[in-house]
Amino acid sequence: MTDALPPAPLTEHGAAPLVVGIGASAGGLEALQAFFAAEPASSGAAYVVVQHMASTRKPMLATLLQSTTAMPVLEATDGLLMRANHVYVGTPGCTLTVSGGRLRSRRELTPSRPATPIDTLFASMAQDLGPRAICVVLSGMGDDGSRGLRQIKQQGGLTLAQAPASARFAAMPQAAVDTGSVDVICPPADMPARIQHLVHTRRNADDTTLAAARSSSAFGDILALLRAQHQCDLSLYKRSTLLRRIDRRVTLLGLPSMQAYAAFLRDNPQEHDLLFKEMLIGVTSFFRDPALWSELKEQVLPALMTHQAPRPLRAWVVGCSTGEEAYSLAMVFLELRDSLPAAADCSLQIFATDLNADAIAVARKGQYPAQGIAHLSADRQARFFSSHGPFVQVDKALRDRVLFARHDVIQDPPFTKLDLLLCRNVLIYFGNALQRRLISLFHYSLRPGGMLALGLSETVGRTQDRFAPQVTKAGLYLRNDDTPPVTPAHFQVSLPEATSPTGQEPNLSSSSKQTPINLQALTDQLLLQTLAPAAVLVNSDGDILYINGRTGRYLEPAAGKANWNIHVMARPELRTPIATSVRQTLQDGLPAEALAALSGPEPGARVRLTARALQEPAPLRGLVMITLRDLPADEPDASPVTESACGVAPDALADELARARAEIQALRQDMNASHDSLHAANEALQASNEELQSANEELTASKEEAQSLNEELQTINGELQAKLDDLVLAQSDMQNLLNATDIATLFLDSDLNVRRYTDRAALIFHLREVDIGRPLSELANTLRYPELFDDSKATLGTLTHLEKQVQTLDGRWLAVRIMPYRTQAYIVQGLVLTFFDITEAKSLEARLRQG
Repeated sequence: MTDALPPAPLTEHGAAPLVVGIGASAGGLEALQAFFAAEPASSGAAYVVVQHMASTRKPMLATLLQSTTAMPVLEATDGLLMRANHVYVGTPGCTLTVSGGRLRSRRELTPSRPATPIDTLFASMAQDLGPRAICVVLSGMGDDGSRGLRQIKQQGGLTLAQAPASARFAAMPQAAVDTGSVDVICPPADMPARIQHLVHTRRNADDTTLAAARSSSAFGDILALLRAQHQCDLSLYKRSTLLRRIDRRVTLLGLPSMQAYAAFLRDNPQEHDLLFKEMLIGVTSFFRDPALWSELKEQVLPALMTHQAPRPLRAWVVGCSTGEEAYSLAMVFLELRDSLPAAADCSLQIFATDLNADAIAVARKGQYPAQGIAHLSADRQARFFSSHGPFVQVDKALRDRVLFARHDVIQDPPFTKLDLLLCRNVLIYFGNALQRRLISLFHYSLRPGGMLALGLSETVGRTQDRFAPQVTKAGLYLRNDDTPPVTPAHFQVSLPEATSPTGQEPNLSSSSKQTPINLQALTDQLLLQTLAPAAVLVNSDGDILYINGRTGRYLEPAAGKANWNIHVMARPELRTPIATSVRQTLQDGLPAEALAALSGPEPGARVRLTARALQEPAPLRGLVMITLRDLPADEPDASPVTESACGVAPDALADELARARAEIQALRQDMNASHDSLHAANEALQASNEELQSANEELTASKEEAQSLNEELQTINGELQAKLDDLVLAQSDMQNLLNATDIATLFLDSDLNVRRYTDRAALIFHLREVDIGRPLSELANTLRYPELFDDSKATLGTLTHLEKQVQTLDGRWLAVRIMPYRTQAYIVQGLVLTFFDITEAKSLEARLRQG
């Protein structure tokens, strides 16, 4: 690895920005050493290592790894903050998790090692770190780590597994690879470079460049290639979903842009299948969403079975994925048929379809992991499934009732004359136009009185005339047989301008904040041009903004809470003319006039009001000026008054009738305007509802993507760690053998640091466990041998063994032998020093010389 990751800053809590979780078992030490030998000391990430090891074992992994890497290697303790460029090793017999950027270590109650410590660590990393989590699965037996690895993948983290061919025990990395959730498969020594590349790709992603790439023709080229290869048109799918899946492949392949990926797709036909599988997201389980199945069992199916018998019932499961939902429907039907005497002769034919041929193959086989039915009742498990080791087989009675087929619901002809149609969490991946088309298709496929079941995040949208909601919480809709003509989606209601000729309602308060307006000066200037009559300045809603002159003759405060609106404050005789004039001038932009007769102490008094929508000056644009002027008695249009036989002037009756008709006309116009406004508001609310529904579907689609890899075939963790036990036993045998020889032995590494020692050697050098890793030159000993370090260094250089006889401080004699330490590959990795007690031989030799 040539370049190290740039040191990333710590988070606000001081934790490392990236955490690499590493799981290993039998044969994992070599893989760990290869990994850390290639990992630079300034990677910017924290590393957490978990191994399978019995709680009775002494922790030695930290010591072994410290000799391989320059990063500090620490034993993981509870509450320890993970920092960048540090390695943390799990303690045997303890469950290690991550929470809040800290390590949490909990000792198991039983003395045996935890069953799945790697899965436990990875799962906690996925929950706590999300996309900042990176997991690595190395050599080992069993399948520990594969489940946690999928969870990290779902949260956007990176996943790596050792190439099975390079592992001493390939079972554990192979189980991880079989999940289909591994981003990188390579030898341990290559992993640091691959991690660096992927992390750099994420950090250096330019949003502007990606947006430009997405809007380019590369996206269309990719869809065209898929359409030519798989005869499936994905252009009607939601663009955001497709882009996320394509971006995922671009990142994993380390390509710089979508254009580069399109070119890669043209040159690599095998990538077509991988991308197509990425597009088809299958998330399902037995009896998913209990509310739906409860309603089907208690209400829907009993009604269909009792009312439609003896006609066979037909059901279609659209987007069945691996078949769990279709089999769930068959189970409910058989249970109901046994419990309902009236439905004893009823039969059900289920058509289950999906675009994914691999999923259909799994559904036809009807074999699922045993863990997938753990939540079912014991009666259902015993009746409908048979056990086959780690898997269960669906009963033949269920398989015979379901017909599985590959089917494209967009292009292929639909099934018809259906009583029940389940299309759950499929529409969320489609655009609005395709959703409306499929809802109409489902209406055609169902019989009168048929039932449609959608996902919890899906609705029939604007096609409520075709389906009536039954249980919205369960997503059930009844086919509506009295379907009126469908309103075109492009139909728009044109509304009268109720605000201003510019189409925008003026906001005086906000305008005043931007540009101070002197209302009095501007209004007075306008009124001077019309001899300053009594006038009122209002906005489009009639709210009074300014009053000029004496208006008490025309306006009066309304009872109750103060309300400065001219439609409320105007005298009853003036309300209709004012409303009509204001509406007319706002619509036409021309001044509008009206006459009104006042009642009270001056019967017959007339008022001329003029409403004018203002265009100038700019600050008053959109407002309305209403002027009120009394008509003099000798006004030319004032006709003479004559008394009728009943004592009432005929002109007064005519005026009253005219006012009544004018008020009726104004009320009709108000009613029509209100109707149009309500219609427009309803359309706007429906549009907003569709936008919210689309956003909800997008969120659900994202959730489905995150769960898609969590429902694949799973393997159980039942294999014994036999090879690991053999290695532990062999290590114990070696330790006992060395101690049984009663020979003081000291193992040194290539830097002449203590690697291992026997009990007898501890008496000579006063060694303790904390001295592992200390240089030989720093060790105190009982030898009269000051040249020990120089001789050891010389032996390491010449690779020639050395033998000497030296005396101890207490008078004993020892034969010292210094030999190179060679591995099975005949590589020198240190020295072996042995000390034989020859005191008796020396005494005998002295006596023989004296005698």
